[in-house]
Amino acid sequence: MSPLLDAIEFETGKSPRTSVIWLHGLGADGNDFAPIVPELDLPRKAVRFVFPHAPVRAVTINGGMRMRAWYDILDATVRHEDESGIRASQSSVEALIAREKERGTPAGSLVLAGFSQGGAIALHTGLRHPERLAGIMALSTYVPLGGKLPAEAGAANRDVPIFMAHGTYDPIIPLARAEESRERLTSLGYRPEWHEYGMPHSVCPEELVDIGAWLREVIAP
Repeated sequence: MSPLLDAIEFETGKSPRTSVIWLHGLGADGNDFAPIVPELDLPRKAVRFVFPHAPVRAVTINGGMRMRAWYDILDATVRHEDESGIRASQSSVEALIAREKERGTPAGSLVLAGFSQGGAIALHTGLRHPERLAGIMALSTYVPLGGKLPAEAGAANRDVPIFMAHGTYDPIIPLARAEESRERLTSLGYRPEWHEYGMPHSVCPEELVDIGAWLREVIAP
């Protein structure tokens, strides 16, 4: 098991038995999404939010600059993916899931969430996890290593709730790439809940409202 990543944590009540592990995007850190928790209008239920920091590594597409990243980005195409980096981050997230289980959150009460690179790792890890999760939230992202998903998908999460959201003006991950990922998931029998917003590679207030509504639905039971 990978060593635990450093993370920012926020609990909405005492002794939470529900958790959301939320992964940031390229070059950011766990502080990126922590401030939005109060804006999600969650039910009166104790939830632990975990915002881990990705490791610092060289990113090829950015001239080898070192920054927090869940995996290397070799070029702007989908033909060359950093499989070893993606799988290393999968292992790191699995370690975080295991810790949440040790702290009292069963897999069925845990949501994996992420933005951009973080969303890619949330999808990659969640769809392969051997136990049913409460849900997967994928914001402004895509399915990495999609060609290997049919053989590697976990049977327990074939019907997991998936929230996918994307900006129509995203210049970093074009909408078409996200739509291709949605269609790939649909072709494999998944039923992603799809949302589009008139925004670039970011989040917007309308999206936060929809995220809150979805979270209330998947963690309230």
